[in-house]
Amino acid sequence: MPSINDLQRQITTAQTLQSVVKTMKVLAAVSIRQYEQAVESLAEYTQTIEMGLQVVLRENQLESSDIKNNNLENFGKSRLGAIILGSDQGMCGQFNEQIAQYALSKITPLTTAPTILTVGSRVITPLQEAGQTIESSYSMPSSLAGVVSKVQDILLQIETWRFTGQINQIILFYNQPLSNTVFEPQTLTLFPLDQKWLKQLQERSWPSRTLPIFKMEKQQLFSALVQQYFFIWLYQAIAASLASENASRLTSMQLAQKNIEERLFSLNDQFQQERQTTITQEILEIVAGCEALIPS
Repeated sequence: MPSINDLQRQITTAQTLQSVVKTMKVLAAVSIRQYEQAVESLAEYTQTIEMGLQVVLRENQLESSDIKNNNLENFGKSRLGAIILGSDQGMCGQFNEQIAQYALSKITPLTTAPTILTVGSRVITPLQEAGQTIESSYSMPSSLAGVVSKVQDILLQIETWRFTGQINQIILFYNQPLSNTVFEPQTLTLFPLDQKWLKQLQERSWPSRTLPIFKMEKQQLFSALVQQYFFIWLYQAIAASLASENASRLTSMQLAQKNIEERLFSLNDQFQQERQTTITQEILEIVAGCEALIPS
């Protein structure tokens, strides 16, 4: 049985950990909302880009060959590039393992030799343990301020893949939050572009009577708008992944808080028992001393 002093030290340590966990819970909850708001803030910009694509696509202004350049069927055998978003920070449960397993389950039926780009160092290990080779890796932004520059880095890699012919299919894997403590893995095909989606944009009615015109070369404008769409998709995916990471961390902190509370209850119970035992022993010693002093 630990001494009273040992128990007191353990209680103090547990209380300190409890305070740290509570602080981390608050930070995780606040971060989740910040990243969700970042995703929501792109809604109007997304609509603007869609309208731009609609203008370029309307009335068959892009020849069929322009759109077919984005169709996987025209490339022959698929050469797959996978972008997998994980985390750099720990204490987020099975966040990285879950997205790695999910990505591999989707990649394996498509190819045996994918080109993998990871964002977040902690997702690398589960991928390598599964026998995958990582071509390149980036750190995950620690805040919203770093998301734009990270998206630009990834876009440069995507452009290299596309224009060197190294890759003809690009799939993004990331975690999407469902609530403050629940998330699920998602798949997004960045390239080739979804032909059905392009067709829907082409056939969508214009919201006003005035139809805009453009003077830029149509394929150049189309490529520029697609590049902006890539930016939106990547930005939203990274923000969603960061929100999911904090959702996982919030769950871990809630579990840690529960364990600490149970540990504190046990330690306090032991402390009270040990203290009561010590007091009882002291009283018995006093009584025994008094009895020894009383003449028989």
